Amino acid sequence: MTLSALTLAGSSWVWSPAGQADSGRHGDPGRHREGPVLCTGGSTSTYDPPLTLVSRETRVSVEAHYTCNVAPGRNVPATGSLDGVSPSASCLTLGSSARITEVVRYADGQQSLIAYDGGGTYRVTNGQVLRLTGRVVEGRGEGQQAQRTVVAASVGLPTECLSSGLEGSSGQAQLEIRP
Repeated sequence: MTLSALTLAGSSWVWSPAGQADSGRHGDPGRHREGPVLCTGGSTSTYDPPLTLVSRETRVSVEAHYTCNVAPGRNVPATGSLDGVSPSASCLTLGSSARITEVVRYADGQQSLIAYDGGGTYRVTNGQVLRLTGRVVEGRGEGQQAQRTVVAASVGLPTECLSSGLEGSSGQAQLEIRP
């Protein structure tokens, strides 16, 4: 299920043919126009306070380990650290008004600072999909749109939601940065 969902999400990703690739600079001679970036990998989240069935303000922290395609034929390892607050998170939804930032550090020395300001949580057969949308505000891909999708497999709600609360979760993540 997880692999097929990520494959489906990634199937809309299309590179420009090499003959049309942007190789230069536009306008500002100090600014390089970058192409799309696609990252995939594991993601582990923690919630403070733990998630229950009651919506409440919650700090969300996430660590991700990606493999990122930063140019046709060029993959680099990367890590992502997300931190933010959702004013109304629960086991059913993270809340569409969550304000979360992600710092992606690429093994080639570059980084991207992403500000997410939209998204939603969707239940699917045997799992849950969380999607965050925003923009790269600094670094690789600056000014481009960003979308982060996490697929977490589960069979119904975790029992922790009914008692002490869900302290964390994990799943497979896909990060897309594109014009």
